[in-house]
Amino acid sequence: MSSSARTSITIWGRANSVNVQKVLWCLRELDLAFERIDAGMAFGRNHEPEYLAMNPNGRVPTLVEGDFVLWESNSIMRYLVRAYRPQSSLYPQPPKLRAGVDRWLDWTLSTLQPVDRPVFWALVRTPPEQRDMAAIQRNADAEAEQWQIIDAQLSTRRFIEGDDFTLADIALGAYARRWFGVEGISKPSFANLERWFAQFGARAGFVEFIAPPLS
Repeated sequence: MSSSARTSITIWGRANSVNVQKVLWCLRELDLAFERIDAGMAFGRNHEPEYLAMNPNGRVPTLVEGDFVLWESNSIMRYLVRAYRPQSSLYPQPPKLRAGVDRWLDWTLSTLQPVDRPVFWALVRTPPEQRDMAAIQRNADAEAEQWQIIDAQLSTRRFIEGDDFTLADIALGAYARRWFGVEGISKPSFANLERWFAQFGARAGFVEFIAPPLS
């Protein structure tokens, strides 16, 4: 695609949203230019008629590219690879390899996000005096059970689906940042998970969009 086409990508969403962060990391991995417009939480906008006309869920992120609008972060990432860098190993073309990546993208939303959210919100977005630490620890224990699955997956491979970094690593890596970043709870040690996560420090998109302080 031409550089003029690249600059037409607009992402609506606040930078501290994990789902926005996934898309921004993906854009950087693909070396695509974009504009980001703050929306959601303190920035508002996401429940205004203009936004709801683009995304009836009132959530972020939303991608706008000319007259094309797409929401759902994992769908946006898949689209970006197919539209701009179809040969990228981020989303491999062989059906079995692609299905493996899709599996983890689905699992992140269906299984990991529901147990991550209560822990993250309680420890990062709830005032200390309002926190029920016993309940938070129970939720953290439930989340740890899911990270155990990832730790086992990584026991025989460099990245989630083998030797190549893929969209599955972006999706899970964004949530791993939250898991490793929250404090005040007891968390088991996952050696494979820690080794995998440490690799992201060399990736510009992670450093720019995922590594900043949690908020």
